[in-house]
Parts: sequence; structure tokens; C-alpha cells
Amino acid sequence: MDIRPADARIACVTACSTAPHIVYMEILETPGTVVARPPAPAVALELQASMMRQEGFDAAAAALATGLARLFDAERVAIGMERRGHIDVVALSHGVSVAACGELAELIAEAMAEAIDQAATVGHPSLDAQPRITHAHAALAQKAGGAVFSVPLLHAGRLRGALTLERHGERVFDAADQAWCELLLACVAPVLLLLHDSERSLASHAAATLRHAGSRLRGEHGWRFPALLAASTLAAAGFCLVPVSNQIVAPVRLEGAIQRALTAPDDGYLQQVNARPGDLVKQGQVLAELAQQDLVLEQKRLEGELGQYEGAYGAALAQADRTALVSSQAKMNQARSRLETIARQIERARITAPFDGVVISGDLAQSLGAPVQRGNPLLVVAPSDRYRIIVDIDERDIADVASGASGRLRLTALPEQPISFSVLRIAPVAVTRDGRHFFEAEGRLDSASATLRPGLEGIARIDAPRRSLAGIVLRRLTGWLKLTLWSAGWWG
Repeated sequence: MDIRPADARIACVTACSTAPHIVYMEILETPGTVVARPPAPAVALELQASMMRQEGFDAAAAALATGLARLFDAERVAIGMERRGHIDVVALSHGVSVAACGELAELIAEAMAEAIDQAATVGHPSLDAQPRITHAHAALAQKAGGAVFSVPLLHAGRLRGALTLERHGERVFDAADQAWCELLLACVAPVLLLLHDSERSLASHAAATLRHAGSRLRGEHGWRFPALLAASTLAAAGFCLVPVSNQIVAPVRLEGAIQRALTAPDDGYLQQVNARPGDLVKQGQVLAELAQQDLVLEQKRLEGELGQYEGAYGAALAQADRTALVSSQAKMNQARSRLETIARQIERARITAPFDGVVISGDLAQSLGAPVQRGNPLLVVAPSDRYRIIVDIDERDIADVASGASGRLRLTALPEQPISFSVLRIAPVAVTRDGRHFFEAEGRLDSASATLRPGLEGIARIDAPRRSLAGIVLRRLTGWLKLTLWSAGWWG
């Protein structure tokens, strides 16, 4: 194989896991000379198998370090992992304990940190023409009396640790050793890191994820990360501490200030209806009439009898018959009394409006001729210029509502028209309707419009004591949680 001197000293081809069969590597010691290394896939599989045979991450890391030391003819190979911003040496080759190394372990960790900080392979003597910071590697090489280089462990875009190799004496590492080591680590590092992550707790995983996110923000946005953190802290403090306007939202319905029920004055039959629900009526207007034929006939009969009694009274008076005179006068008075009663019954048969207002219930148009009994409600009339509102306040919100509180409402029929009101009183007894428990609060409108009608419904917002946004959002949740813990006997 002819290789020109101008070519690079390393000729390598690597492939991803989708095509492992084409992974190979050739190392050129000198121009024109090729020295073959073992096939990378076979070596990587052997290293992976040696790790998988171990129990636990520490043993797997030690096995990897020992295998690499044999491959590269190195006196020592160390593996370190990044933990909370610093490097911990976790394994050494040939079964050497990390605790027994003392100061040497610190030098190795500093060399690994030097490679991780630069995100590149760093060695002493230098392995390539790229300018690198090598102070820690130089100190370690001087301590060990040989050559040193470190390769970062990169996985999923994150620098997770580093690998450091040492040779003593005059033997040094070259670019071929660097390329060969980087290729092998690309194959075996994911397995090693998966073993490491499998032994971490959930809290450790979460903390590492947060640290990684913070480092990415600092690296990509610089000063923006502290600003974002400060803004988030201020927003959270404002959310939890700063009081804001608070309102209780509840359904509301409109009713007349007075609701007058018009009932049947006597037993009879419905003869005529002149008003239906929703009609505006005037005071004295006839709204309905009961049948009066029997009363009129009775009135005429009594009028005839009264005429007879009056004739008999005149005859007794002319004859000076005191007995007949007294009897006729008594019958005349009785007849007049009954006529007055009939006249009042005829008058009451005409049901009139007690005041100006609107009919809110009692559709009798389909009940003409139907019998009615005395006291049966026929119509309900309410004034058209005076209203009250009823707000159904949920039992969980009633503690924040007091008499005199102000609010606003919007009716479904008039959503564009906000109406102000004030709370007059709160019913002391809860009402259950449709599976809900609530208290009825009565309110008075600050101003009434001609377009309002009793029976309209909508939504009311009542001003409540100021709370923080967190208190407003979480109030019902915390109340439910307290009640649940109380019922379970876990709180209070």
C-alpha cells in the first residue's frame, strides 16, 4: 500500500452501530509503512464482554481499565466520572485500589478535568499540533515519570467522565494510540455509562438532569441563565406572596323585589284571560275573569225578592200592622245584605293588577273554562322597576363573602351589559339543588334597566378579600386535601 508523506499519519474508517461489519482501522507508523491493529469490533466486543461479566459498575470499570492497559501496554489506566462539578476516580487497572493512591489520584483527577474542560483529548507530550492546556498532564507525567494522555467520555451529547492512560520511562503515546483509544471508547463507553446510570437513585438522576440543563443554558446563553433564574424566582415569589384582587364567581338569577300572587277569590270557572307571563300591566288592569252567570242570576232573583218585600212593607205601613211591618223590614234588610255580598263576589270575579309591573308566571290561556277553587294561585305579578338578585354561592366559597360586599354580574340575555350590585344578606341555611350545596345571597342592583325582566339568569362576580395567585388557584385543592387528611385521621 503506497502512502504519500503528505498524507495524515492515521488512516481510519469507523462506522455506526448500523453497520459494524465495516469498522476497521489501519495505523501508519511511518510514511509507506502500515502496522495492523486487531479489528476494532472484535476488541470492543471483548471489552464489553469483560465488563458485563462483572457485578456492579466499579468492577466493570476496573475490568475495562485493565483490558485497555493490556492493549496499549500502559502501566496504569484510570477511569473517572463527573459528579457534582468535580471528577472522582472510580477505577484503576490491575486491581489497584483508588484509596491507596492518595495524592496520585488527585493528580489523575485534575488531568481528567483538564481534558473534560477542553472537550478534547489532551496528552503530555502533546499528541497533535492543536494548542492545548496541559499543566495537569505535565504534573502527572512528571510524577509518574513518563507519558500521559486523557480521553473524555462523551455520551448523548454530555461529557460524563474521562479515561487516563500512563506509560513510564521513555515510551510515549502518539496520534495512532490516540485514534485507536478514541475508537474503542466510542464503542464501549455507552455500555460503561449505562452500567453507571443503572446504579444511580431516582434523586441522583433528577439532580444530574437539572445540572445538565443548567450547564446547557449557561453554555448557550451566557448571562441569560442568571437573568432567567432571577426572573423565575421573582415570578414564583410574586405568585406566592403578592396579594391580588380576588373574586367569587357564582350563578345568579334576577327576581322582582315584590312578587304578588293573585289567587281565585271563590270557587268557579275561568272565563277570560287578558294577560300572560311577560306582559307589562298597569294598576287596576283586568288580568282574568271568572264566570259570573250564576252570580248575575242570583243577583236578579234577590232584586225581585227585595221588590216584593218593599211592597209588603208599604202595605203593612199603610195598615199600621206592626207585626207585618217588622217582618217585612227584616226580610228587606236580609235581601239587601245578600245583594251586597253578590255584588262583591261579582267584583272579585274580575282579577286586577295590584300595581304596575310584569306578569312572571301563570299561563292560563290554555285553561279557559277550567274549574278553580278558592285560594288557587292564578297569576304572579312583580314590579317592573324594582328587582333583587339571588346568588347561589358554593359552600366552599361562603367564608369569603360578607354582607355589604360589592360585585358585578352579566346576564345571559344581556352579556354586553355589566350590572353592579351589593350583597344585602346571606341565608343562614344551605340549599341543596342538582347535587350542589350552596347558600343563597340576596343582593340589590345599583341601577335597573328597562330591558331587565324577572327570571333572567347569568354569572356574578363578588369581591372577596385579596389573596396571592397561589392562594386563589390552590385554595380549593388545599381545602379538599385538608378535609381528606382530616377524615383519614392523618391531620389535625
